Amino acid sequence: MTELPDGSRLSFGGEEFVFVELTEHMSLSGALRIQAITDALAELDIDGIIDICPSNASYLLRLDPDRCDPRTLREPILDLHRRFVDTTDVVLSTEILEVPVFYNDPWSTETAMRFRDRHQSSSETDLEYISRVNGFGSIEDFVSAHSGNPFIVTFMCFVPGNAESMQLVPDEMQLQAPKYVRPRTDTPERALGHGGAFATIYPARGAGGYQLVGRAATPVFDLAQELPDFTDDPVLAKAGMIVKYRPIGHDEYVAIRDEVEQRTYRYRRAPVEFGLANFFEDPLSYNTSLLGELADV
Repeated sequence: MTELPDGSRLSFGGEEFVFVELTEHMSLSGALRIQAITDALAELDIDGIIDICPSNASYLLRLDPDRCDPRTLREPILDLHRRFVDTTDVVLSTEILEVPVFYNDPWSTETAMRFRDRHQSSSETDLEYISRVNGFGSIEDFVSAHSGNPFIVTFMCFVPGNAESMQLVPDEMQLQAPKYVRPRTDTPERALGHGGAFATIYPARGAGGYQLVGRAATPVFDLAQELPDFTDDPVLAKAGMIVKYRPIGHDEYVAIRDEVEQRTYRYRRAPVEFGLANFFEDPLSYNTSLLGELADV
């Protein structure tokens, strides 16, 4: 392991992997710095780098050892860490995407209530619990806060389509909640969960530990690539993508599900240039301008 001048720690996984840990804690500013570093590293187009995987506090590089000696990457990595020691001048070329979510849906609630023996609260729903621990007087107030400002994808997780994201708000406004004491053995497909400071949509039915707050009407993974938005890639989200959750009711949920089944649904999405300096100067006003990019879509 090698410690870089900024305190980051670089280590090698044999000849195929380079792992860089920037901090031992997670923060929005740290995650955005990692986005800037890994985006710039991708632009260098270094022969032999097969994959670049940014995370919330670290990033991992996968290499072809026949084309790239991992030891040769120390200097370009060091240069990028120096370049982005202050990310306020960074602009990320990304896109903003709207996801319709049925908050407080009956399917997620029913599932959550089957696992109260694994939860911090034996009587509340997940949504009631997460609303209370974040200081809200009602579920509606929590939903308004959760859907009012967009999130940015910081980590592509453990199964295809699973993407952790942090809300683009000042630290004092970050919504947080512990994960289940013991994970559930069941979670509905497309359930919207929140654990720690991160939101994610479960791409398929399975185990999970995040608090369940709603269910997306649309998929985030389409292996058959039958929907128009998945023509080029079966995975919807990318690191750095900005996601806006839009609350919908039961009737609109059903209508959108019909469009999905007919393979005609299209996501509302728009390309954006996300300037970190402008965001940090006035996050909430900047979010308003970001959301305005969806107005004409």
